Amino acid sequence: MLLVPAYERFRVDVVPACDRPTMNKLRGVELRYVLTMHLAIHGRATIKDLVEALAFHGFEVDSPAGKSVSDALRWERRRGRARRLARGVYGPGQMPRGTEHRIHRRVLALRAAANRSKAGNSGISSGRG
Repeated sequence: MLLVPAYERFRVDVVPACDRPTMNKLRGVELRYVLTMHLAIHGRATIKDLVEALAFHGFEVDSPAGKSVSDALRWERRRGRARRLARGVYGPGQMPRGTEHRIHRRVLALRAAANRSKAGNSGISSGRG
């Protein structure tokens, strides 16, 4: 088994700002909601899987990404919405339907905003039509 140091696993490639795709930085409640919904839908995931899923959906988190994600999940663990299965591995917890519905709607809105920013569309009409 090949052991890769943590600083290599969570390393982010640095490129000039003009070459980077537009991404939305998540933090706080938005980050917690996106992670919680990912676990609720997809089940068990490692920190690395969650960071990759965030990037796939057009989101980024503060560096180091693994620490930001684990800190957010620690908050969700206290509320029972996420469970720690092993070191760096989390799974879904339990959530009331109303809470799940609220989180789901917020995540869909965040993803829609990320998709608009990827497409270069702010969602505001220019009046030309």
